[in-house]
Amino acid sequence: MISVTIDEAKVEQMYLEAIGKKIQSVDAEKVFWDSAELKRRTCMSWNTIQDTFFHHKAFPKMKVGGKWYFPARETEEFLIKWLQRQGN
Repeated sequence: MISVTIDEAKVEQMYLEAIGKKIQSVDAEKVFWDSAELKRRTCMSWNTIQDTFFHHKAFPKMKVGGKWYFPARETEEFLIKWLQRQGN
C-alpha cells in the first residue's frame, strides 16, 4: 500500500505565489490605462482623481479624441511618489 502526505500550507503557498506571478505578468502587459482602469487602480472616483492629482504637471496623461490615456508604468510611479508625499 502507498501512502501520500500533502503539506497543505506548502501547497497553498505555492498556489498563491503562482497566482501572484500571473497577476504581475498580466499587469505588465498593459501599456496604457484608461480612466476606468485609473479609477480601479486608485480606488478613487473620477472627481477625487481630478481634485487631488489629475491636474498636477508631473501627472502623465494624454487625451486622444475624447478619451484620456495614462502610460501604465509612468502613472504607477507617479502615484506611488504622490501617495508618499501625502503622508508628509
